Amino acid sequence: MPGIPLVDLAAAHAEVAEEVEAGFKRVIADTAFIGGAEVAAFEKEYAAFSGVPHCVGVANGTDALELALRAVGVGPGAEVILPTNTFIATAEAVARAGARPVLVDCDPETYLIDVEAALAAVTPATRAVVPVHLYGQLAPVERLREGLAGRDVAIIEDAAQCQGATRHGRGAGTDGIAATSFYPGKNLGAYGDAGAVVTADAALARTVRTLGSHGGLTKYAHDIVGVNSRLDGLQAVVLRAKLARLAAWNAARRAAAARYDALLAGVDVTRPVTLPGNEHVWHIYCVRIPGDGTPARRDRVLARLNAAGVGAGIHYPVPVHRTPAFAGLGHPAGAFPRAERIASELLSLPIYPQITADQQEAVVAALTAALAD
Repeated sequence: MPGIPLVDLAAAHAEVAEEVEAGFKRVIADTAFIGGAEVAAFEKEYAAFSGVPHCVGVANGTDALELALRAVGVGPGAEVILPTNTFIATAEAVARAGARPVLVDCDPETYLIDVEAALAAVTPATRAVVPVHLYGQLAPVERLREGLAGRDVAIIEDAAQCQGATRHGRGAGTDGIAATSFYPGKNLGAYGDAGAVVTADAALARTVRTLGSHGGLTKYAHDIVGVNSRLDGLQAVVLRAKLARLAAWNAARRAAAARYDALLAGVDVTRPVTLPGNEHVWHIYCVRIPGDGTPARRDRVLARLNAAGVGAGIHYPVPVHRTPAFAGLGHPAGAFPRAERIASELLSLPIYPQITADQQEAVVAALTAALAD
């Protein structure tokens, strides 16, 4: 069998190629490269898909998170609480907004933010909490909201990995504001960088749009200090074509995850856990490889899988507090033991809508052999 990629972007493109080509021709003919009809249509369609009235397209997911933070008033002197087991962009967005990231550990089973630890970390300087909807399922935002009742602390959802996921039937941002990424490998991926902010709050949506357009909504009107972060027409074409298929693609991912669950029964790995009430969209399917607290065994298994043509990977090998970029926060090794342990054991297996049963069987066979070695 040919090599099995971690993500098959070529297979996704094959399904939308004709629509994308036609859409690109429209954008080029109209010279609508920034904004324009395609962007407006995508924003309307993605808002409807997400179950919210407002979507603001921006240049990338990191910008989306920063602009959402700034829109709720996060700035210099503020503290923002987030899990340490996330992609570094979550912490970067906080730092770029001028605030201080306050890191907490994760739940030991779902790897989502430890709600109790987050609530315990709130201080008078806290202005926001950022639950990360990791790997394709939503964090228990309602528990955060209950714990923060009566406090002037916003919840900014990092929804970069969960397009189409729901919790108790509701999606990210339906009760507040959420930032998402359309990086090419996401469930809804562009052909370059792109992102969006979704919200039920019209005033927040207007502020995000103003911030992302040099601080004004009309040409040469600059009401506040903003940035240049706008979704372009060509990316909107791609996103519209893929959005029309996203529900079906997410259903295919759920079927693939269920197949992995069955194939891995009896294999010496810990399978992922879905939080009750969640509809998972399986951006990533990761298993834990039992080890000694170091990544040595997991890394050996990964090397053997890659050598066998299986495109497995790691999300993410280094928690935020152990990166040189955020060493200044002062957290030593062992500060967040759950996140550190899972970072040394997690292994991501190939998953995408077009993966076949034969491919998954080959992945599990290679994994079983690698574990035996």
